Amino acid sequence: MYKRVLLKLSGEALGGESGVGVDSKAVEQVVEQIVQLHSQGVEIAIVVGGGNFWRGRQGASIDRVTADYMGMLATIMNSLALQDFIEKKGISVRVQTALSIPSVAEPYAYRKALRHLEKGRIVIFACGTGNPYCTTDLGAAQRASEIKADILLMAKNVDGVYDDDPKTNPNAKKIDEISYMEVMNRNLKVMDLTALTRCMENNIPIVAFGLNSENGLIKAANGEKIGTLIK
Repeated sequence: MYKRVLLKLSGEALGGESGVGVDSKAVEQVVEQIVQLHSQGVEIAIVVGGGNFWRGRQGASIDRVTADYMGMLATIMNSLALQDFIEKKGISVRVQTALSIPSVAEPYAYRKALRHLEKGRIVIFACGTGNPYCTTDLGAAQRASEIKADILLMAKNVDGVYDDDPKTNPNAKKIDEISYMEVMNRNLKVMDLTALTRCMENNIPIVAFGLNSENGLIKAANGEKIGTLIK
């Protein structure tokens, strides 16, 4: 079992089958696994995207910087929703945001985040890095590096990394284990390359696994063979 993990969730994961808005059933399924992990003594940090409310490509006629800030605001909505669902299970949660919105969340503070984790609270990091032109993947890699997470868990809509797109190529083969450099050299679409480089520089392994796999999060956090290990 890993002692401290950072879980990266897509916004669409909270939207259920439609991938839009917040679907209570979909969120409950994720939260149940988070609660079980927490009960095992794992320190949990979470980064959640905002794609169920806003994606930058929707704003083709909107300035890129403005569109990216809108996406950051969407991650705050998801973070607050996730916080509410988890706290109803009796677990303390703190949302920290890279943008200053003190009415709804704490500003991100590295030492404070560590203190929350040490006290058994779950910490949700919103707004990525707080900078436009940066993905929430990079935000996850950055925060994982800062809090010295043992592993970055990438919950995806497929059950791992494939040598080709399994949606278009039925012969695509799943990869069980791969190096950072090979992911880059083969241009496999796991996460953005800046984020992958950040993990490589700080020696943070990544497990990409299917969120819909039964107890997938629990298995990944316990070091069981699931998805694809990148190290």
